[in-house]
Amino acid sequence: MSHRDAPGIITPHIPADAYRRAEATGAPVVIVVQGTTHHGIPWRRILLPFAVAGAAALGTWGLVVALCALLDAIAHTATVIAGAAGPIGVGGITLKLTRPKH
Repeated sequence: MSHRDAPGIITPHIPADAYRRAEATGAPVVIVVQGTTHHGIPWRRILLPFAVAGAAALGTWGLVVALCALLDAIAHTATVIAGAAGPIGVGGITLKLTRPKH
């Protein structure tokens, strides 16, 4: 008995006893292949780039808001320090950092 592989690409998926029985009797081997019934748009392939772009946009806006809050805090701090220090003088030149309150 010589060993022969079944022809074709999908033959390793045919059970060996069914192939040998079909070979011995001459009966045809019927192979049923499941077809894809999915004819729509693959949503995962489309939603992933939108999710990445949305996360990047939200992260960028969050960074802008954080920088604005930081600059606001720096401006308030500088105003408080300048108001508490009064006029600053160096070498006879005085610089008034804030306007006097009337």
